Amino acid sequence: MSRSLKIAYATLVYLFLYLPLVVMVVYSFNASRFSMQWKGFTLHWYDTLIHDASLIQAALHSLAIAAVSATVACFIGTVTALAIHRWRFVGRKVIHAVLFVMMMSPDIVIGISLLVLFMTLSLPLGFWTLLMAHVTLCVPFVAITVHGRLQGFDPHVVEAARDLGAGEYEVWRHIVLPMTMPAVLAGWFMSFTLSLDDVIIAFFTTGPTFEVLPLRIYSMVRLGLKPEINALCAAMILITAVAVVTTQGLLKERK
Repeated sequence: MSRSLKIAYATLVYLFLYLPLVVMVVYSFNASRFSMQWKGFTLHWYDTLIHDASLIQAALHSLAIAAVSATVACFIGTVTALAIHRWRFVGRKVIHAVLFVMMMSPDIVIGISLLVLFMTLSLPLGFWTLLMAHVTLCVPFVAITVHGRLQGFDPHVVEAARDLGAGEYEVWRHIVLPMTMPAVLAGWFMSFTLSLDDVIIAFFTTGPTFEVLPLRIYSMVRLGLKPEINALCAAMILITAVAVVTTQGLLKERK
């Protein structure tokens, strides 16, 4: 395949993936409210978002859930990855396989399963149920990311530290943790993005008293496509893009 054909193919692929997002961001600055016809540049819709109290509250709910669930999932996933990598125990391979099963399971299956569990336990739907659901969603991604980093370790570094008299805590504090920190941070940002963008699992596991931003957007779209929705989605794209770029930068091997 010639170079020009490769460039044309890559261009078509990127246009197919990102052109809808670009169009949405561009129209978030359109002065027209009731049509897709361009009638001038404006920041009015962003100003409307800033002064929408209910929307700001939903955004704060989403940010809180995303930050807390990412932190909890980061801790559980990192400990799980260390256990799978470090020790040989009964059920180790099963746990490793279950992580991949959870990653590949459809969101609607996870959401309905968790809803059945919460109803069985008579837990009221709200902040805590949504938090547990998002932790369940994010733990496998953190564990697999950190485990992949651990597999790239040079085991001789740990052995040398032990030969020099380092205990388990010193090895973990001064060797394992610094070497895994890029993957841990990458897992945190990945979990934050997954939680912030989730609609299906949140639909099944949160209650009417705790509204999050993706569900708010979904309810707004059902009433018709408004310029405020374009502006809101553009802001979410920016946050997600920053998180993804940061994740990729942290996972990149240092030369």
